[in-house]
Amino acid sequence: MAMAGGGGLNRSSSRGQLPPQELLDDLCSRFVLNVPKEDLESFERILFLLEQAHWFYEDNSVEHNPSLKSLSFKDFTSLMFNSCAALRPYRAHLDDIYKDFTHYKFRVPVSGAIILDDTYERCLLVKGWKSSASWSFPRGKRSKDEEDHTCAVREVLEETGCDVSKLLKMDDHIEVSIGQQRVRLYIITGVKGDTVFAPQTKKEISVCNFSKFFLIFSIWVKRILIPRDYIKTMF
Repeated sequence: MAMAGGGGLNRSSSRGQLPPQELLDDLCSRFVLNVPKEDLESFERILFLLEQAHWFYEDNSVEHNPSLKSLSFKDFTSLMFNSCAALRPYRAHLDDIYKDFTHYKFRVPVSGAIILDDTYERCLLVKGWKSSASWSFPRGKRSKDEEDHTCAVREVLEETGCDVSKLLKMDDHIEVSIGQQRVRLYIITGVKGDTVFAPQTKKEISVCNFSKFFLIFSIWVKRILIPRDYIKTMF
């Protein structure tokens, strides 16, 4: 399914229907129009808002109405720029706006945690929702005006259901730079090995598991991902 800056998308297909105008209007009102003025001062902030709208659409609208088509974020953004009156004046520039946003996202700082169990022999890894997803430490992009440690606690809670706010020590962290993006991972110790992990967000994390600690040294630091060659030896 292709997207053009000022074009539209076919509203019917064998795989499902595109969202009706009523639903698009509701998403625009909920996620774009009724936000603080400063959140509409840049296209980067606007597309972050549309990203939240896209997650809501996929996790709620599509899940509760199977006749709706699942959309990529790029196609969803195209629909919103073509249907939302506040965004429509800029639809001719959408290709450039989307490209700039993609580049911008790779500069947003990332925070997370390397979580060790109470034996110090295993660390916690999470696997994304898609079958092709890699294993990694729980982590995510900082929100606007969010501190690194606050982001790390939030991301760990969202991805694992584990609250590490009382275990996090501000000075215990490692930091690497990946291109223009800074990644900070806090070292968290003392999490019980029999902890039951339960991701709080829909369709983001499929599995949370403790892995043998020695594998931490096989982390591909440039991407903070576990090499696929080691996956079979993890558990």
